[in-house]
Amino acid sequence: MDREEHCFCTSLGRFRIYAADSSEPDRNHDQAIRSSGAEKVILTSRSPACMHKVVTVDLEKDILSENRRIADENKKHLEEHGVISFDFLGAIGSGKTLIIEKLVEVLKEKGKRAAAIAGDVSGDDDYQRFVAHGIPAANVNTGKECHLDAHLVDHALEDLPLEGIDYLFIENVGNLVCPVDFPLGSYKRIVVISVTEGDDMVRKHPAIFAFSDVIVINKIDLAKAMEVDPKILERDARRTNPGAKIIMMDARHGVGIDELAKALGL
Repeated sequence: MDREEHCFCTSLGRFRIYAADSSEPDRNHDQAIRSSGAEKVILTSRSPACMHKVVTVDLEKDILSENRRIADENKKHLEEHGVISFDFLGAIGSGKTLIIEKLVEVLKEKGKRAAAIAGDVSGDDDYQRFVAHGIPAANVNTGKECHLDAHLVDHALEDLPLEGIDYLFIENVGNLVCPVDFPLGSYKRIVVISVTEGDDMVRKHPAIFAFSDVIVINKIDLAKAMEVDPKILERDARRTNPGAKIIMMDARHGVGIDELAKALGL
């Protein structure tokens, strides 16, 4: 009987899904289990950069659960070294990198030490911008994945001198959807949206705003040219997440940076 199967990869491992009524897969091809009436997946061995044991998981529930477990470990690890971390989320071009650069300089003026993790599908452009400020940084390329996960951050932490820093900025891959369900172990989440994305983006992607601690509405200096009313974005953000701190910002000219630093306790 032909097997119906699908395969996908995350940094948590390589997964092959077998339909419940399919035959047992070839052991030499992948290890798998079958469960009557329900799909199961197998987490096979990871890439050479992250070798771990084989683990059987239920598709969505256990992937997210495993990520949360590693995220909790990351948070504990950072706390043990006295490091406060922030996860910056947002679409490509929203201004995440520049905002982090500005905050790094704020910390320098206060005699505090920062580091950064740059998450991108490929390349090291943001990483190079961070190290140009004289701070330790790690570059993480996710390949086809559209977000960082706790496992990737766990490995990135191995490349950072945690004993010598006070704050860690994690710049997630530019995306308003994928990162939502994957906490990294950070102290706070900050989502950045720019007026150049339109005034309907909060309504289109509510989850990422609902699960963030701080919402930054950036590039307000371009609002008139873009014919976008930042107050609409602010209104939608407040409706989606009444408890979040909302900051209007023009990062290029430094507007709102001090307010964000205060909101983060820097």
